[in-house]
Amino acid sequence: MRLKLYVIHDSPPCAVVEKAMAMKGLSYDVFEWPPPLHAPMQRMIFGARTVPAMKIDGEKVSGSRAIIRRLERLAPEPPLLPVDPQARGRVEEAERWADETFQTVVRKLVWAGLRHTPEALVGYGEHSKLRLPTAVVRFIAPLIADLEARLNRTNDDVARSALEGLPAQLDKIDAWIADRTVGDTEHPNAADLQLASTVRMLLTIVDARPLIQGRPCAELATRLFPHMDGELPAGSLPAA
Repeated sequence: MRLKLYVIHDSPPCAVVEKAMAMKGLSYDVFEWPPPLHAPMQRMIFGARTVPAMKIDGEKVSGSRAIIRRLERLAPEPPLLPVDPQARGRVEEAERWADETFQTVVRKLVWAGLRHTPEALVGYGEHSKLRLPTAVVRFIAPLIADLEARLNRTNDDVARSALEGLPAQLDKIDAWIADRTVGDTEHPNAADLQLASTVRMLLTIVDARPLIQGRPCAELATRLFPHMDGELPAGSLPAA
């Protein structure tokens, strides 16, 4: 059986799937798209523009939640979704919110910020498989940042609003940790991975970091995802 995962480097939902596959001990090949080329190519191959996507012996699966469920059937241990119906319902609610709502926040902040400091894109690609010369990345970074900002419908006003709403969203995650829907770093579930990957990416944004550090969700993020490339320097985002 051959598994091939299609990703963008440093993408939180891609990190979710790679962490899940590592937990389940699955071997796979990786194809890495350069942003924003992924959008038309993913749509052409998988029918949806977003990453991650996977081919399993030719079978196509798109989206981190769909892939997680396919992996659960492929390699049931360790489970990423609870057996108990009530517990599973809570986990799936948190997972869905992380995927559909929370992950859009980090994309809007990062790409809005990179329009002002496109040179930071070099750091976000530090461990990318696409080993372009630094001078080339610096040259094309303003174009990539502008295209991705348009693709993700973000600008300074959107970023300012996202920053203002971030503390309430972090409170929501901390409440899920408090009631043990998530937070077991020894046996993380699908919602742990979805939430923690996005919080970890947010920690690379210096302007957002003071809102996150010291929270339970920050500890969850750094324990499950100890390293994520890049740093968006202070002043890249408008003051909230």
